[in-house]
Amino acid sequence: MKYKHLFFDLDHTLWDFEANSRQTLEELYLSMSLDRRGVSDFDLFHRNYLVHNDKLWDRYRKGFIKVDELRWKRMWLSLLDFKIADEPLAREMGVVFLDLLPTRKILFPHTIEILDYLAEKNYQLHLITNGFEKTQHSKLKNAGLTNYFKEVITSEGSNSLKPHKEIFDYALKKANAKPDESIMLGDSIEVDILGGLNAGIDQVHVNHLTKEPVPVIENKLPTYTVYSLKELEGIF
Repeated sequence: MKYKHLFFDLDHTLWDFEANSRQTLEELYLSMSLDRRGVSDFDLFHRNYLVHNDKLWDRYRKGFIKVDELRWKRMWLSLLDFKIADEPLAREMGVVFLDLLPTRKILFPHTIEILDYLAEKNYQLHLITNGFEKTQHSKLKNAGLTNYFKEVITSEGSNSLKPHKEIFDYALKKANAKPDESIMLGDSIEVDILGGLNAGIDQVHVNHLTKEPVPVIENKLPTYTVYSLKELEGIF
C-alpha cells in the first residue's frame, strides 16, 4: 500500500468541535445563569463565540497572543457583545469551559467505523493537533479514541503549530515515518492541508461542510477531498 502512516487532525475532523462546544456553552449558560446577567439570546451568544474563537485561534497560530489570552478573551469578547464588561466572569467561564469541554463525546458520523477499518488494514494511525496536551488527551479518552492512535502530537508538546513545517517534522520523527509513506487528514485548508504541503506529504481534505474544493496555494488542490469519513474507504 502507498501509505503506511495516517496523521489525523482531531477537532472538526473526528471530534465534532462545534457540537461539543455548543453543548458545553449551553451548560455554562444555564449553570452560571447568564440570562440573568444580560445574555438574552443563547443562540446569538454561541454564534458570536465561534467567530471570536476562530479569530483568536488565528492570532494564536500566528504568534500574536499567548494561550492564556485565547482561553479567556473568547469569553470576554462574547460577553461584550451583550454589553457585559465582567472580566472575572469571563476568566471563570474560560476555566470551567476547558474543564467541561474535553468530557464531551460527540464524534462525526463513521468515526469509529473508519478507524476500525483502517486499524484492521494495519495502517499506523497518529494525530497532529493544534490543541493543548491535557485537553486533547482528555477528549480522546472520554470519546473512546485513545487506543486507535500510536502517536499524539500536540502543538503544546511539539512547541510548534500547524501549518508550520516544524510540527510535521516532529511528528514524522516521533512516528518513525517517511514523508512519501505518510498522509495528513484534516478539515482545514489553511492549517491541515497547507501544513501537509509544507511538510512534503500528501493530504486528504475532510470536507464535512461540503464547501467547493479550493486551491491550497495557487492552483494546487489537496491530493484528495472527501465529504464524509466513510469515503476514506475509497482511498485506503
